[in-house]
Amino acid sequence: MNKREFEALINKPPNIRYEYFIKKVVDYEEVWGLYDDGWATALDEESNLLIPFFPKKEFAENCAKNEWEGYKPRVIDLTEYINDWLSGMSNDGIKPSIFPNDDNTVMLNIDVLLADLEDELDNY
Repeated sequence: MNKREFEALINKPPNIRYEYFIKKVVDYEEVWGLYDDGWATALDEESNLLIPFFPKKEFAENCAKNEWEGYKPRVIDLTEYINDWLSGMSNDGIKPSIFPNDDNTVMLNIDVLLADLEDELDNY
């Protein structure tokens, strides 16, 4: 990914980044997170636990700062993400934070994320 493409995408509104996330993780069959002796997490305004996920390694690397300083991008197989991660997160009350940047993120119900991923997978 070149710098121009990166800069254009990282600054898009959250809904556009979400659409990009869905298409790219299905295209490449992988999701990226940040890991350092455990997965990166955050809290929303209501103190709900969030785990950030990214469509590409470069976007995860960009967020490895501040509270996530020292975290490294780690890939998650899409099938494992859908079958294990999302159901486990749902059971544990953890929400996905999709494609965060320095300003915002997309937080949504896991059922919506699963439906969007399955809809995109149906195109293949």
